[in-house]
Amino acid sequence: MPERSVAGRSIVTRRAIVDIVRTAVQSSYGVTGFSDPSFSRRLSRWIGLDRPGIELGAGDVLCLDLYIKVAYGMPVAEVARQVDSAVRYSLRRLVGVEVARMTIHVDGLGYQPTAVERAEAIGRESSELDEPVRVAAEELPGMDQAHKAPAEGETAPRRRRTR
Repeated sequence: MPERSVAGRSIVTRRAIVDIVRTAVQSSYGVTGFSDPSFSRRLSRWIGLDRPGIELGAGDVLCLDLYIKVAYGMPVAEVARQVDSAVRYSLRRLVGVEVARMTIHVDGLGYQPTAVERAEAIGRESSELDEPVRVAAEELPGMDQAHKAPAEGETAPRRRRTR
């Protein structure tokens, strides 16, 4: 016979909630990062006391203020809706807490190059590096006839291997 369950209590820290919210926001499509709402928050983040972009008001109910940057060209309202949905779902699923109030502040637009633009830039750099540099053998000092590159149409002389 199964034992009766005993009612208990679980405690979730503010830091755990902030980490869950941060992960949900960063995984949302169109968010390029967090921003700092004030100079004092920027200063405390620089010292290492705070993380940017999330203000958590936990009392009887959970209240969130999120300060995010949205990717340039993305529909801001749609990104905010997606962030809201992702955060509420994550907190409900992982902690079992409902969010009473969530305010999303879009603090700016961020530009991040797309994967295609990055690939094109890498392709340009590698093609510049792959171009052979041709130097005439006569221009290289200390090079004898055996080490000179063959002219166009000629084949390179075979070298004997010494044992």
